[in-house]
Amino acid sequence: MDAFFVSVEMRRHPELAGQPVVVGGSGARGVVAAANYEARRYGVFSAMASAKARRLCPDAVFLAGDYAEYSSVSAQVHEIFARYTPFIEPIGLDEAFLDVTGSVNLFGNGTMIGWKIKQQIAEELDLACAVGVASSKFIAKLASKKAKPIPTATGIEAGHGVLCITPGHELEFLHPLPVKSLWGVGPATLAKLERLGIRVVGDLITLGATNLEHALGKSHGRHLFALAKGVDDRPVEVERDLKSIGHEETFSHDITDRDGMRREVVRLADAVASRLRAHGCAARTLTLKIRYANFETITRSTTPGSPLSSAPAMVKALESVLELIDPSVGVRLIGFSVSGLVEPVEQLSLLGFDALAQESDSGGGQTAADIDGHWSSASAAIDEIRKRFGRDAINPFSALARPDRRKLGESPWGPNGNDAK
Repeated sequence: MDAFFVSVEMRRHPELAGQPVVVGGSGARGVVAAANYEARRYGVFSAMASAKARRLCPDAVFLAGDYAEYSSVSAQVHEIFARYTPFIEPIGLDEAFLDVTGSVNLFGNGTMIGWKIKQQIAEELDLACAVGVASSKFIAKLASKKAKPIPTATGIEAGHGVLCITPGHELEFLHPLPVKSLWGVGPATLAKLERLGIRVVGDLITLGATNLEHALGKSHGRHLFALAKGVDDRPVEVERDLKSIGHEETFSHDITDRDGMRREVVRLADAVASRLRAHGCAARTLTLKIRYANFETITRSTTPGSPLSSAPAMVKALESVLELIDPSVGVRLIGFSVSGLVEPVEQLSLLGFDALAQESDSGGGQTAADIDGHWSSASAAIDEIRKRFGRDAINPFSALARPDRRKLGESPWGPNGNDAK
């Protein structure tokens, strides 16, 4: 999709047509989630600090974004994909691989299918996309990027829209591309390659596999050399196992006390546990991410004796981790994620409900597994209430007591300029 988040917003704000528009956190700690091509002309791109984006493009209009709406529109885009093939591998909300090998007899070759999809997305959703067609995922991905509009100093040039790289012409297309186009070439790898005189993909072939492995390590060097030869045998994966679920949030002002830190962990755990149960899973490993005011980032993990699926049990399991974290220096971001996902196991406690309540009130020694079993029915009720009446129908009390009352996930790209303390 072309500048997907911004394009969805432009449908709601047609008065902004022709202006540079950015979706993301507009505050000092915000991050750019997406920028339209008018903003990209000034060097504004996703993942850039919003403060830098404002310096580059002072006239940019910042919109906070609506992740729920983008998810909904993404589902509509995928419904159009499904008209042409059941073999769809989603890559985030705005991108997917489609295997149309079995569809050519019905709809024509890959290029024809690409144009049909592009046309239907434009007509039905008023959105633009770019399509790359090739015999491998790697080349198709690069072709789709080449098919997009091109922002220049004088304006925005139309891209190919749909670009097909026919079998046998992959290297002709691939080798003149900048080496940073390859998967796995980040800033550190790029710097090493540039020191070796590598500028374009074809230079990797000239350097040779052995020299590349010596420079980057055997595994990484071998990977990049295979890509430089256009080798990518990965199939389109229709079903991909869920590996982890997480949320993180950057705050308008640093958290410096334990109560404030625990309140945020409760909110994050509640959101993660809700998503976890929606997938019918429980988690074996819990991971807390802390970023301090000086940008130092630490992660701490714990693996309880039994898999968990309720927020109170997760918070209980994290108590020992939280005790070792000193927030007094200032915490600017907290993230919580779960992994090691398995089918939930019902926890049966030898204690009755009253005994559990009394032990909880007296600070007794319940384990996280005890609490998870105790909360099993309550969690199911919470999920049903939210399903019927919305996400905000029921929440932890500490979330309601949060000073700025900003909804979790309302601005996943950082706080906005008008966020309260």
